[in-house]
Amino acid sequence: MYLKEGCSLLLKVRKPFIPFFLNQKIPVPVFKTQRKDRLTNLLEHQVVKKLKQESDITLALSYFESISKSNSFKHTPLTYKILVQKLGKHGDLDGIQYLLQQMKLEGVCCSEDLFVEIISCYKELGLAEQALKMFYRLQDFNCKPTVKIYNHLLDALLAEDRFQMINPIYSNMKKDGVEPNVFTYNVLLKALCKNGRIDAARKLLEEMSNKGCCPDDVSYTTIVSSLCKKGKVKEARKLASIFPPIVPMYNALISGYCQDQDFGGVFALLNEMLRSGIDPNVITYTIVINSLCDAGNVNLSMAILGKMFARGCSPNIHTFNSLIKGFFFVGQLCGGHDVWNRMMREGVMPNVVAYNTLINGICTHSSMLEAISILEKMERNGCMPNTTTYSTLIDGFAKSGDLAGASEIWNRMIISGCFPNVVAYTCMVDALCRIGMLDQARNLIDNMAKTNTPPNTLTFNAIIRGLCCYGRVNCAMRAYASMAKYGCLPNTTTFNELLNGLFRSKSLEEALSLLREMDKMEIEWNLVTYNTVLYGFCGIGLFKEVLLMLGKMLVSGTRPDIITFNTLIHAYCQDGEVRKAIQLLNSMKSGECHPDLVSYTSVMYGVCKWNGLDEATDFLQRMRRESVVPNIAIWDILVRSSSKDVCSTKFQLLDDILADMKGNLLPNSPASPSLTAKLKHLDPFNEQFEFLFRAVRLLVYS
Repeated sequence: MYLKEGCSLLLKVRKPFIPFFLNQKIPVPVFKTQRKDRLTNLLEHQVVKKLKQESDITLALSYFESISKSNSFKHTPLTYKILVQKLGKHGDLDGIQYLLQQMKLEGVCCSEDLFVEIISCYKELGLAEQALKMFYRLQDFNCKPTVKIYNHLLDALLAEDRFQMINPIYSNMKKDGVEPNVFTYNVLLKALCKNGRIDAARKLLEEMSNKGCCPDDVSYTTIVSSLCKKGKVKEARKLASIFPPIVPMYNALISGYCQDQDFGGVFALLNEMLRSGIDPNVITYTIVINSLCDAGNVNLSMAILGKMFARGCSPNIHTFNSLIKGFFFVGQLCGGHDVWNRMMREGVMPNVVAYNTLINGICTHSSMLEAISILEKMERNGCMPNTTTYSTLIDGFAKSGDLAGASEIWNRMIISGCFPNVVAYTCMVDALCRIGMLDQARNLIDNMAKTNTPPNTLTFNAIIRGLCCYGRVNCAMRAYASMAKYGCLPNTTTFNELLNGLFRSKSLEEALSLLREMDKMEIEWNLVTYNTVLYGFCGIGLFKEVLLMLGKMLVSGTRPDIITFNTLIHAYCQDGEVRKAIQLLNSMKSGECHPDLVSYTSVMYGVCKWNGLDEATDFLQRMRRESVVPNIAIWDILVRSSSKDVCSTKFQLLDDILADMKGNLLPNSPASPSLTAKLKHLDPFNEQFEFLFRAVRLLVYS
């Protein structure tokens, strides 16, 4: 489906289908054909089975109510619990409260399990405070809190990092005479560790042992894992030495070393495990393989896979996903496909994450046609694509400039009933911006808010980039100003895109104002920011400001890259400081950045303009020694420089030669007769013309 200029209704968003709200007039099951004596004989297991099988919450509620009104069955704590579970999955908290009140009126006992279910429901919905309020209402239902209820409440508070509420609940628990168990202590240990109180967690571990509650694998691993996540791997290693050696703890330590990319420490731990008679499990190997793949060392990852097979440890879907991702990360498509095929041979069926990894790799390094074929294969194998799948494909089509393909995937996603999230919207906005359909992209952002999917910072970055690329910098600034309307905060990328647009449009005052605003908002400058500002200052001739900005960059600890060096070399050459440009070029050879064709082109321009042709000839030879092949821009600079001393009657002849060089000659072809004839008109005794002749011959025959 093609999106044409001016068409704004082609990307239609279908609202999600919610049966509970839409199917209001579904007929209620009636039991008129059954005799009353039969209705009164409904058993609990029959009602439980019916409620469990009914996937439609509206029909489940209707059935629940109908048998209650018909006096065919008196609901039990179990049937109420099942309906509470169903309402919880649909997020109907008012319905749950209504059922609780109904139970109280009917004198149905509210069991411990029922309140555990309700508290778990609040936890899943991220409503820890509501769970706490529910806990305080237990006495209204004649339900005494047990350690099980306390544990679920503490877990709900921990899930939202409500540390200030956890300690009072624990104190209240001890006041009620409820003895904590190992689960209670593990929740408290996690809370202390997440709050950075490692010492308190270690004291709690001692208290736990003193009270006769033996710590389990989770207890020890929680503390060790927390230290590793905070980068205190050596401290974690020392602490682990006093704990019983268990696989989960080794996994936590290995994960910590992998986080620091200390693979020497990783392999030392693996060897220690084997010496201690502890077999690494699939989680151990997968952690190592995933970290090696992230570091781009896929060959060593495959060696670890071989080690797994040798020790009889079968890889799982996560192991293979890491390997596939790793091969695509380093651009080895064949390796990624080989791992995929091996996964299939091992009988490990790919899940949606595996398919998404494969599709993402193909979109990045291969053809979109192949990615679509994988999508179709995925559907044939019964693995339903999710929003990530569609977003990846839309992004792939967007980056290849194929709006038609992106639109087809968008519509395919909507038809399949998969509601687009902010990532899918952002990819579609980017697709529209890349081909200049900026107004349609803006309309899509407005539509996001209407469908309860507000745009995020990445969405605005996409449209700001598009507006700046097409020279609509004022519109980009208005888009930036509207971010607050949607609760979005600009990040470094936002400012980088705006600064690039402002400098390209020579809007210096606006750019400087934006830099001040960036500092005021404490937005961190990155390498792209510095390079953008340096390039912008060079473009408008502010060479002194370039040096000041370079000083600020170095003081901040930001290391320059090849773009930084090339920008500075260009600035020096433009300002006539060719010697400084050459010094900078020489210093690059001793660092991590090596001069490239852009570096030499700038220096060649500066040398030819300010120093003369002889030195330019030396740089030409130097380029060849360093295997930097001159391009047409280099030859253009040299030829035009050699034409400075040519009399005015022959200047046009040189321009003609350049035109012939650029337009009429093919690489590796002999000189055309017209070019040869023109060269004969030049004075063969003039050294510059001799150089020109050699340059042209090199260009023609190289």
